[in-house]
Amino acid sequence: MSDRKTKPNDASVEEVIDAAADERRRDDAREVLDLMREVTGAEPVVWGSSMIGFGRQPYTTADGKEREWFAVGLAPRKAALTLYGLTFYGSNEDLLERLGPHTTGKGCVYVKRVADLDRAVLTEMVDRAWRENHHPA
Repeated sequence: MSDRKTKPNDASVEEVIDAAADERRRDDAREVLDLMREVTGAEPVVWGSSMIGFGRQPYTTADGKEREWFAVGLAPRKAALTLYGLTFYGSNEDLLERLGPHTTGKGCVYVKRVADLDRAVLTEMVDRAWRENHHPA
């Protein structure tokens, strides 16, 4: 179905988190990982070399190719903890205003410190995104 380089694999979620250079980023990633596990009821899978995803989300590219991505996920990047799937198509604008310090990209939320976020708002964002994005096989 996909000829993308970023695909699900058998890599260890813990190894991806342990590879983050900063201890706070590792701790933040574990906290969000636990929250996503709790909200989704799913187990995470490593995509590519550094993204941790939950569930599946099929989509069609502009040229008509069928692809698959994860419904929600995270990556402990050096610059920020990246949260995927929370802002597709301008969703969750109402919650972003109350989340706490962050920046956004296409479908991503970048967070410097999870402790600075409103956990209830983050939980609602993950829940909404999971319900909208996840398509069980």
